[in-house]
Amino acid sequence: MLRFALPAALALALAANANAQTIELKLGNTSSPSASQTAAANEFARRVNEKLAGKVKVTVFPNSQLGNENELLQKLKIGTVDFSQPSTVMSTVAGEFGVFDMPYLIKDRAHMARFRDQVFWKDIAPKTEAQGVKVIAVWENGFRHITNSVRPINKPEDLKGIKLRVPPGIWRAKMFQAYGASPSPMQFSELFVALQTGVMDGQENPLTNIWGAKMQEVQKYLSLTNHVYSPSFLAVGAARWKRLPADIAKQIEEIAQGTQSWVLENEAKEDGILLDKLKQSGIAINTADREAFVKASASIYADFAKEVPAGKSLIDKALALAAK
Repeated sequence: MLRFALPAALALALAANANAQTIELKLGNTSSPSASQTAAANEFARRVNEKLAGKVKVTVFPNSQLGNENELLQKLKIGTVDFSQPSTVMSTVAGEFGVFDMPYLIKDRAHMARFRDQVFWKDIAPKTEAQGVKVIAVWENGFRHITNSVRPINKPEDLKGIKLRVPPGIWRAKMFQAYGASPSPMQFSELFVALQTGVMDGQENPLTNIWGAKMQEVQKYLSLTNHVYSPSFLAVGAARWKRLPADIAKQIEEIAQGTQSWVLENEAKEDGILLDKLKQSGIAINTADREAFVKASASIYADFAKEVPAGKSLIDKALALAAK
């Protein structure tokens, strides 16, 4: 019997050793399981787990399971979470990210892809590493719209007095103050209850987050403003990234950036589907006066150009790429 016990023990040891060599990586976000940000995370995880089977396993934790936006950023820095998908909150890490909060600056997804490839990687992405966060891909949160339970929003003046939740960050709050609203930063995980109880009258988000968080159940009006295009960034802790084997890190980064086109195509397709679902839900939908909002946005551009050293240059580069 002993001669059979040794090979069995050896097999168990080998199996344990193989499992020990698999690098387990956690990806946390604040989006619902059905939201497109989570779809992007799942697609990325599928690609990594397939290509690097036995070497790396990525597990996705949506819906703020691993923390809210600020907490996830901190956990990236200390290495208790491996990936997250921050969006607007990145302007608190480096001021240059505020360019993505400039209203009506990014006109469509093709424009965003040009700005990403020709400006973002060179002029913005490197700014975060000194703060302990590294961006390895640019995905999408989406074009943002306003919901509320007070009245339809057609022009900026319709926002006067409305208590509006905005994400953590500087520029979204400044923008809605300029429009006449009463904006308050709040974590996404707290938003539904705030709308349900009337602590907040409204909020602004892409359709995927509006539908995914079931905001139509606690909001009367959806105003299609398209006021900001929000990327989401696949971010890692800079220290954790450096500890990964170089070949593994390189392959993960290639997969993350290879997922970018899939994300943009999926989001474009989802927008139409989600708008139809929202129409069927009974929420009242109107299209806002774009020109009125553009006119009311001039002060935001001026403030950004003044307060962020590279602000004017980034705006100019984005505008130059809009017409191509």
